[in-house]
Amino acid sequence: MLNRNFTKAEFVLNNENQYQLEFTIQEIGQGSNLIVERKNENGEFETVQAMITRLNDHIFIKWSEPFDGRLIFEK
Repeated sequence: MLNRNFTKAEFVLNNENQYQLEFTIQEIGQGSNLIVERKNENGEFETVQAMITRLNDHIFIKWSEPFDGRLIFEK
């Protein structure tokens, strides 16, 4: 399994008032078996159930607020 870390600053507020990250299929594969983890105040990662949507070759991870974390995926 591969992973990609992300920061709060990478989230963008969309027109649905949700914060989202955008990835392409070339970056993380087809998007099956994605795991989203949020870094807590102790620096440990915990799994969250974020909304994940797809449009064409793009995969969007949506959450109510930006957070530091990582995406675990198979490529």
